[in-house]
Amino acid sequence: MKLYAYCLTEGLDTLDHSPPGISDAKVSLLKHEELGVLVSTLGTGAVPVTRENALSHAAVVRSVLDRTTPLPFRFGTLVDEQQLKSYLTARKAALQTQLTHVRGCVEMNVKIIQQVQNDNADPRHEDRTQGPGTAFLAEKRREIIGDERRAEEAAELSTLVRETLEGLIKDEQVTLRPSERLAFAAAHLVERSTVQAYREKMSEAVKRRPELHFLVSGPWPPYSFANIELEFLTQFGVT
Repeated sequence: MKLYAYCLTEGLDTLDHSPPGISDAKVSLLKHEELGVLVSTLGTGAVPVTRENALSHAAVVRSVLDRTTPLPFRFGTLVDEQQLKSYLTARKAALQTQLTHVRGCVEMNVKIIQQVQNDNADPRHEDRTQGPGTAFLAEKRREIIGDERRAEEAAELSTLVRETLEGLIKDEQVTLRPSERLAFAAAHLVERSTVQAYREKMSEAVKRRPELHFLVSGPWPPYSFANIELEFLTQFGVT
């Protein structure tokens, strides 16, 4: 039998209530020294990636968010009990450092969608006297200028969000996609006590930039700041 690992916790001695886990399995708290892991016992060698399973995983992790800040495991992490305890022992210091980093915090997400303009010139307006080589170089120049402009605009969005949320962000993961409508996406680690201030600041940004479409969500468990699945994969071969 394998254990399905949902998240790492600290400061929990009992699990008062948890929604059903993967395949409606009962969720329990496995304690190992100061650390705890929410697990279910499963009689399977793999967990299908389905919407139902993903929602079950997320619901279990979120169920303890009001009592502690969990470090979520990667979806589908199956491991035997001895393997899990060996991992917790070997990586105890690093895991405690990560728990300290997220303690008392939650994850907030911001996405910005903007209209991507077509930078290609209308072929009807091109100089028909140009040779193929000149026309090719002119087209490449337009592409480069367009790419540079979009990169600058994406960087400006990053600056806008960072300045808007100055003093509220403990850590962040930012993705810029200059050539796509979803030009900016960020995960922010923020103190629980500042969530309302975070929302208010983002509302101010929405009013200042009505041409942009902002998507703000959270609070969530700090999925983007867990970084524990890679250690499992490299040290213990968990799949």
